[in-house]
Amino acid sequence: MNSFTVRMARWSARHPWRAIAGWLVFVALCLGVGSAVGTHSATTADYRVGEAGRAEAMAAEGGLERRAAEQVLISSRSGPLDRDAAEAAARDLTARMKRLPEVAGVADPLLSQDRRILMVEVALKGEERDAKDKVDALAGQTDAVGTAYPALRLEETGSPSISKGVDQQRGDDLALSEKITLPITLVTLLVVFGSVTMAGVPLLLALSSIAAAIGLSMVASHVSPDAGVGTNVILMIGLAVGVDYTLFYLKREREERARSGGRLSSEALVDMAAATSGRAVVISGLAVVASTATLYLASDVIFSSLATGTIVVVLVAVASSLTALPALLVKLGQREERRARRRAERGRPARRTRGDSGGRVWAALLRPASRHPLATLCVSVLALLALVTPLAGLKITEMSRDTHSRDIAAMRVYDRLNAAFPEQRVTHQVVVRADAARSGEVGGALRELARRADADPLFAGASRVRTSADHRTSVLELKVPYLGNSDQAYDSLDHLREDYLPATVGRVEGAEFGVSGDVARYADYPAHQNSKLPLVLGALLLVTFAMTTYAFRSVVLGLIGVVLNLLSAAAALGLLVLVFQGTWAEGLLDFHSTGSIGSRVPLFLFVILFGLSMDYQVFVVSRIREAVLAGVPTRQAVLEGIRRSASVVTSAAVVMTTVFVSFVFLHIIEMKQIGFVLAAAVLLDAFIVRIMVLPSAMLLLGEASWWPSRTAGRTAAASAQPADGRPVVDVR
Repeated sequence: MNSFTVRMARWSARHPWRAIAGWLVFVALCLGVGSAVGTHSATTADYRVGEAGRAEAMAAEGGLERRAAEQVLISSRSGPLDRDAAEAAARDLTARMKRLPEVAGVADPLLSQDRRILMVEVALKGEERDAKDKVDALAGQTDAVGTAYPALRLEETGSPSISKGVDQQRGDDLALSEKITLPITLVTLLVVFGSVTMAGVPLLLALSSIAAAIGLSMVASHVSPDAGVGTNVILMIGLAVGVDYTLFYLKREREERARSGGRLSSEALVDMAAATSGRAVVISGLAVVASTATLYLASDVIFSSLATGTIVVVLVAVASSLTALPALLVKLGQREERRARRRAERGRPARRTRGDSGGRVWAALLRPASRHPLATLCVSVLALLALVTPLAGLKITEMSRDTHSRDIAAMRVYDRLNAAFPEQRVTHQVVVRADAARSGEVGGALRELARRADADPLFAGASRVRTSADHRTSVLELKVPYLGNSDQAYDSLDHLREDYLPATVGRVEGAEFGVSGDVARYADYPAHQNSKLPLVLGALLLVTFAMTTYAFRSVVLGLIGVVLNLLSAAAALGLLVLVFQGTWAEGLLDFHSTGSIGSRVPLFLFVILFGLSMDYQVFVVSRIREAVLAGVPTRQAVLEGIRRSASVVTSAAVVMTTVFVSFVFLHIIEMKQIGFVLAAAVLLDAFIVRIMVLPSAMLLLGEASWWPSRTAGRTAAASAQPADGRPVVDVR
């Protein structure tokens, strides 16, 4: 692998303009092809999991699938509702809506119990997932009726308009995130390199990698459907790893340039950087790809979409570091050499190139591990374990529609709808499929089920049965007067599934049945994830161990890598529980606690963090291994390797943390949690695990850290050490 990276870098260094032009053509081609084929979005069927998913599939087969619906509330702008005017407005609205090709039907107006609001429900044609694209047509008619009746207030809500509002809010949030992230990233890079030009290289390559990845993700969506989160993860992960990979490579080239004192050409310096940091970047990128690929085992369209976006952008970022980056470094290096010659001709001293001095700060931070490794290891591990303890109270739920920000206009109307029409809050769909000959028996069982539900205070009493044209499928709709994320709503679902269905429909021979609806989805999705969690985590641990063992030829380091990743991820998740399941940080981070953690957050954290942690693991341990292969004692190699790589790891951590923290400013609670937990995990990993725990463990283990590698290989490498004292690079 190392020889491959060197060959790629060498070609780019010898033909810089071709490499740069080729990269730009590649980016343009990706965007062009992606735009041409478009994005294949996930359908409603792609989201079906568990019993709710099976019930929805049965209903769809019988043509009884749930239709997306919008609710229009008609109320008075002041004083009591004018019933005549409201009913006239409802008739006008109904007539207008029925003429729209997007509308499947309009229900009769419904008056609230307090007689202050008249509600008109409009059912839409087509799939639920596509309904948000039809909202504008309905909203236009609602606005037109509102204009015709100025004394009335017409407001529209429903799943489609809420989804549209969430998408718009997400777009605005991402724009804000970019405004926060890009300047801070640029400032960080300016501090690292002290040059606008050098600081701009990582940022420009990261942005071009993101552009290419967005185009490629459109193509990939025709294999793995896009769930609407692909662009989000490409922006978040792409900027983080794109800058980091370039930073690792660029800092090593700067270090070698400073060490050579002008004796080596730009091409030679790029070769050296490719053989060391280039190899680390490739291994790190492949580790992220391999660990992220375990998300496909979750059999979930959202996780598959997240995995696809991450894999594509990481591979593109690695490709940019192997092609465009060496070419840019050579051109910038040649420009620097020309300036140095001109300064020499004028008798002016050469400018000092920033290398890697290590710094007194990092020497001080490493002092506890170097002087008292056992005590440092114990204290650091105990501190991380203390952060893990809140996990005992972890509560995972599916973030439902009720958790969306009230800054969305449709959500405020949704709250008024729930207050005025409590019986409309939740609907369970009981789906039964049986032979047509048993249609009467199924109908009788459903009527018995409805009678039992009518006597249960958890249900609203209203019920409706629909039967397919072939009489094989029937759907009973039961209303629940509680919010979808309430305990009562979940209790009503349990009553249906555990008591009423087995005692009624369950007695019909050969009948298949299940309960669907929003609450059933919210319950089944976390259950589905929990069932897949052992498989995904097992594969993740195996992949991490295999990649670390391969990278460093050490089983011991492979085991250490797995343990440290588990520890930092668990500590970050415990910190997330401490912050987001309580209410004490609501004002600080601008959120309303749901008393739970989003069901996707823990698994996403473990998978992404295990991959990203390899960035630091590979870069830091690679520096240590270089020195050991050159014959340096392990203790000295550990301290020098970490000291020399500390500034780069810190800079990379600051960039990643900035990207992730910017997501804490988003309105969507699950995105807030993901941004917070990833930022916390990166900081813990960079400043506690890699500065305290890792060096302490390696110092205590000594030569055993490299088992089963033999010292003979390192002795041979030491005998080949060049006269200038630089470590020999392992190119196997």
